[in-house]
Amino acid sequence: MSSLIKLTLEEDLADVGDVTSKAIFTDETDIFHLISKNTGVLCGTDTVVEVFNEVDPGISVKFLKNDSEELVPGTIIAEISGTVRSILTAERTALNFLSHLSGIATKTRDFTRLAKGAVILDTRKTIPGLRRLEKYAVVCGGGQNHRMGLYDMVMIKDNHIDAAGGIPQAVQRIRDMWGSTYRIEVETRNLEEVRTALECGADRIMLDNMSSGMMKEAVAIVGGAAETEASGNVNLERIADIAKTGVDFISVGGLTHTVTAFDFSLRKM
Repeated sequence: MSSLIKLTLEEDLADVGDVTSKAIFTDETDIFHLISKNTGVLCGTDTVVEVFNEVDPGISVKFLKNDSEELVPGTIIAEISGTVRSILTAERTALNFLSHLSGIATKTRDFTRLAKGAVILDTRKTIPGLRRLEKYAVVCGGGQNHRMGLYDMVMIKDNHIDAAGGIPQAVQRIRDMWGSTYRIEVETRNLEEVRTALECGADRIMLDNMSSGMMKEAVAIVGGAAETEASGNVNLERIADIAKTGVDFISVGGLTHTVTAFDFSLRKM
């Protein structure tokens, strides 16, 4: 995390620093409040503390709310005290993290409330360098993490299947190299592929871009012999209908790749 924080601060300060605050302030100290301007879920408090402390270890950041807690407009989230120059130097970088992560947590919360009976998953559609933070935000919003990367779970997607010559061939090659080391998920595009993936012993079967009716048929075919995951064209308007098909999981790339930043402000007391 420290390397990421250093990189983001370097992007904002280069080797010169905050030329505005340097000119206006010297060693004046003050207390600021961090305030919510939206309704949603808080996420990113530890990262905010790290940013302020990287700029100036003398800054005190006292959070009054914890990650995963619900916020409403006007909620005082934290009290930040120290030299004004340092606080204002760190402000934007800290709020960029907090706004982005709270936006993800809030969006995930919106999906989980509608997906009764199904678990909301994230995907690998994340901003490079921010994946662990973004996936943490999904958990804060009530979702669960899918694989962290290409290294911790096998997912045989349509391009693997087509290039390998079919689902059986792709699964067999996985088994030949890795045995049972990794769980195997197979992406399917139709009911025939669902049956094939089931016969090949897939641990989880992804139902990709299927209609709700087809997903319901697929769940019946699987019959609990493997986990099922809906994916593709998932939005808030469809989520409740998808959940009713009986799938175990619903993956939503939009949790992380299409996010509305949560609005915060930092005000002097």
